[in-house]
Amino acid sequence: MVVIMKPGTKPERIHALVEKLEQDYGVKVGITNGVGCSILGLVGDTTEIDINKLSINEDVERVMRVQEPYKKANRKFHPEDTVVDVGGVKVGGGSFTVIAGPCSVESEEQIIEVARDVKEAGASLLRGGAFKPRTSPYSFQGMGTPGLDLLLEAKEATGLPIVTELMSPKFCELFEEKVDLVQIGARNMQNFDLLKEAGKMTKPILLKRGLANSYEEWIMSAEYIMAAGNENVILCERGVRTFETYTRNTLDLSAIPAIRRMSHLPIVVDPSHAAGMYWMVEPLAMAAAAVGADGLMVEVHNDPPHAKCDGQQSLTPEKFQRLMDRITPLVDLMGKKLS
Repeated sequence: MVVIMKPGTKPERIHALVEKLEQDYGVKVGITNGVGCSILGLVGDTTEIDINKLSINEDVERVMRVQEPYKKANRKFHPEDTVVDVGGVKVGGGSFTVIAGPCSVESEEQIIEVARDVKEAGASLLRGGAFKPRTSPYSFQGMGTPGLDLLLEAKEATGLPIVTELMSPKFCELFEEKVDLVQIGARNMQNFDLLKEAGKMTKPILLKRGLANSYEEWIMSAEYIMAAGNENVILCERGVRTFETYTRNTLDLSAIPAIRRMSHLPIVVDPSHAAGMYWMVEPLAMAAAAVGADGLMVEVHNDPPHAKCDGQQSLTPEKFQRLMDRITPLVDLMGKKLS
């Protein structure tokens, strides 16, 4: 349920109503201060609340029941776009944020060289996999904790906040200490135990869409994180599995305007995993910016033919520079600014 307060209602009257609703009906009430008015989002069993009686309150403008199962992530609860701060870098709310780096950390020389290249080209966050979920148990699984330490060295050398994937709740404390943006990968989108633990963290979470999940399922996974206490969630569209086999996945560009209508959370696009081919990354990235994405996550490697993971979809630093040169004026045209 959403309660829209009249413009100019004094804060003490709003808090008095919140206290009454929580005491009388056992619901939790969140307050969002929008432009000109405040909005109360009621989470819990609201079936006993009489809308007509609540509407009589002289401070209440309008009351609406929310049919969707997600509450905290619902735009009706939070009409303003959420802006997530990642180590001083703003994601959402008019910013266009580019996350770039290799699929996996392979060596100190590799990650620091790529970090410097992507920063010079205009990226504001550094991605790199220390722990890698792979389809085959015989594929490179990442360097683990030593890879995380190399990401920190790259951060120290460049100043770029780091983004890397969390695969197990047992590493939450380690990631809380060392990582700026914690990624939950597509294969773990509905790992609910992991989502609950991520919700207890203070670091923002980047939640990738699952291989074959609906928009509602995706937002509900974000709801798990937010319901556990962490409301700093960024969604990432990375392509879904369809009948088409030419590309690795099929990038669902319609997800961007749909999610922006359904939720207030920022949404970025990963064209690298969507295409699975480096030459498709640039046109898909341009399309993502054109339909209103809040940013990109792009794989960049200094030697793609010899990459231990996903070299075929990685851009060289030179190709990434070309992408940034082409996308910058498009971002400006869309009314956003590179963060």
